[in-house]
Amino acid sequence: MASIGTKITTFINAAKAQARPLFDEFMYYAKVELTPPTPADFKHFREQAAKSAKSMKKDLKSSGNRLRSTTVSEAWLNTLVTIEVITWFFMGEVIGRRHLVGYKV
Repeated sequence: MASIGTKITTFINAAKAQARPLFDEFMYYAKVELTPPTPADFKHFREQAAKSAKSMKKDLKSSGNRLRSTTVSEAWLNTLVTIEVITWFFMGEVIGRRHLVGYKV
């Protein structure tokens, strides 16, 4: 009976030694990534939002020309891809419900 206790103790100590580096790495990233934002971070967020808003406005102004220059084959391909995405969405809904028409109540 005493040998089982020593084997369990040895196993637990070995598991601790093996898991320690992984736990230390987890704690490092948890401290870095899970800290709440500081006021300086909010200033950075506002600057990034302003930059992205400017680039979105620029893209919207230039997108009119891209829409006019789309060929028929590109438009057809975009239509087929859209139909495929919508079909897979509805197939996923049916699979998730496990019923073709609606939820079983």
